[in-house]
Order: sequence, then structure tokens, then C-alpha cells
Amino acid sequence: MKALLALEDGRIFPCRSFTGPGEAKGEIVFNTSMTGYQEILTDPSYYGQMVTMTYPLIGNYGVCPEDIESDRIQAAAFIVKEYQNFPSNFRSKGNLADYLMKSHVLGIEDIDTRALTRHIRKSGAMGAVISTSDLDPESLIKKAKELPSMQGSDLVGKVTTKKPYFWRYNQPDYIDTDKLNDPLIWHYKGRKHSVVALDFGIKYNIIRCLEKAGCEVLVVPATTKASTIKNLQPEGICLSNGPGDPEPVTYAVHTIKELLGFVPIFGICLGMQLLGLAMGGKTMKIKFGHRGANQPVKNLSTSRVEITSQNHGFAVDLNTIGKDDSAMTHINLNEDSLEGLKNDNIKAFAVQYHPEASPGPHDSAYLFNQFAKVIENAKA
Repeated sequence: MKALLALEDGRIFPCRSFTGPGEAKGEIVFNTSMTGYQEILTDPSYYGQMVTMTYPLIGNYGVCPEDIESDRIQAAAFIVKEYQNFPSNFRSKGNLADYLMKSHVLGIEDIDTRALTRHIRKSGAMGAVISTSDLDPESLIKKAKELPSMQGSDLVGKVTTKKPYFWRYNQPDYIDTDKLNDPLIWHYKGRKHSVVALDFGIKYNIIRCLEKAGCEVLVVPATTKASTIKNLQPEGICLSNGPGDPEPVTYAVHTIKELLGFVPIFGICLGMQLLGLAMGGKTMKIKFGHRGANQPVKNLSTSRVEITSQNHGFAVDLNTIGKDDSAMTHINLNEDSLEGLKNDNIKAFAVQYHPEASPGPHDSAYLFNQFAKVIENAKA
């Protein structure tokens, strides 16, 4: 089925829908990963974005329920060079097109993804519209120009959990919100590290990795007050990933400020940006973002280079954080941008990338054990 992609700057790309009729809109970005398209689609950090895959053949290994990172597809649309409708994989439980159609998410192919990616790199991430019904370029460009900017958008409320939950049998086990008033809520206190994870759009694999490191994880809504978290008497706090601009998420920044120095804190992606704001810093929008599974990052304490998975369009400006209060721990080797920070005085550290990366790489998985070690030392 014929379709048309229009960018807000006037660039047009003819294409074809492999999921039937529809229209989609959002910020258009690209991801350089070769695998993991199901994890990308269900990553809440992609909420409101249309994702372009630079790898040319997508769909060849199908979809599997075990590979999801949230309870639904989060991306606004999926853009590929060539879609493969007949997957070959013993784990596959269906094809990608059916998976997208069940969630009413538009998927397009037969588009020059190389030219589209180069254009985004040159001009930056921007608003775009895809349609199978409206094929008038001027009409679609007008719609794209009218889309709200990602900068200034608080999207956390669109993806955070409505009810708190523990992680049981590899899935959420929801509890009543009023139970957050009970500090005896923990099942394994004394045997596992009790960790509260503030859900700004948390990926399931972050919870799995925390569990593997010896933590019992209680995921709470992003609007949970600091007083409620303190009443739970956790031994650690995790600040999750999530979508949108961190600066409008003022309620989370206020909560984190009140929690600084209470117990060890570990931030991931948006969690690092919110931590940076809580520490008095500022954030900035990156031209086309970092999205892919091949970003080289140098660990300044070990001088080792880690290949990392990343998905973010904003970053912390380290120059706005007092050097007496914090230190840079990791840098991006492509552009020397900030990838990690810490403050030993308040036992807080964070990284801009995804150490829980599924399907990989796993170079940074040690950070979850590092968090558990910080908790152990704090308890001692």
C-alpha cells in the first residue's frame, strides 16, 4: 500500500505500508542496531517517536513475548528499508507486521533509509508525518510543522506505571497504592537489597538486572513523593530511563533533591539527566541523539572502552555541575560528551547509556553489581 513520509523541513520520502492503512506522526529518529527491533519498539523511551532502522533487513527473526521491554509498543511508527514477512527463528511466535497491527502501529518499507538517516544527521531530529490516505506533500508537511516539539515535552506521565509493583515470575505483580505506607512491604528484607525504582519509563530488563544483582525491586509511579519513599526504608533507589525532555519533569527533580544522601542512588539515561538537574546542573538537546548498540564509551576509572547501547536525545551539561560535588566517570569517544557521573559524598552515580541492554552489548552490565556493592558498603 502506497504511503508518504513528510518531514517538517519539507523533505518528502515515498514509501509503502506493510501494516495496512493508517497515519502516524511524531519526532523522527534513527537507530543503528542490527538486532533488537522488538525491544526498541517496546522501549518507553521511544514514546512519541517514529523509529528508522538503519540496518536494511528487519523482521527476519520474528517476534517473541519474552523480548518485550514494557507492556505495549511505545514507538509511534516503524520505518525500515526492507521488511521480511517470513521469519526463521525457533523462538519466533509470529511476524512483525501482525505484531504492529495488533497495536495499530504503522510500519513502512521501500524507503531510502540511508538518505533519510543522512538527512536526520545533517538537519537533526524533527517532526514528521506518515500517511497512506493523505498523499498530498503540502498537506503532510503542514501537519508535521504543527507537531509539538520534543523539547519542553514532559512525556513521563504517558509511560509511568499507574500502580506500584514488585517483579515476580518475570512480570509485574501489582499492589495497592496504599500499601506504600507500610515499611514492612518487603518480602526479602535482610536477604536481598530492597530497591525502589522510580518509573519514568522503565525497561523490564533493568528490573531483571537489578534482581540478578541481588535486589528486590519495588517499582513506583514517577509522581511518588520523597516522603513516601523514605517511609518504605529502602536500601537503594534506581532512577529509570524514560522519554521526552527532562527539564519539564519538575516533580521528579524535586523528589530526587529530597532523596540525595538518603540511600545510594543509581540513575540510567533519563534518570541520569534528572539526577543532574537535582544536583543543580542543566540539560541540553542533542542534534540527532544517540540511538544504537554500538556507541563507544570510555570508563575513566579503568581506561577501558565499553561498547554500549544508547537511546537518548538529551544530555547533562557537566560544566553546569559544581566540580566539588561531582565527577565525570564516562565519556563518549565519538564526541567527548558526558556519559557518566558520580558524587561519592551522597553515594549517587549514573550513566547516560543502557547497561541492561537487551539483546546487547553487555560490556556495562557490571554497573548493577557496582550498585549492589555501594548498597552493601552503605549498610555496613
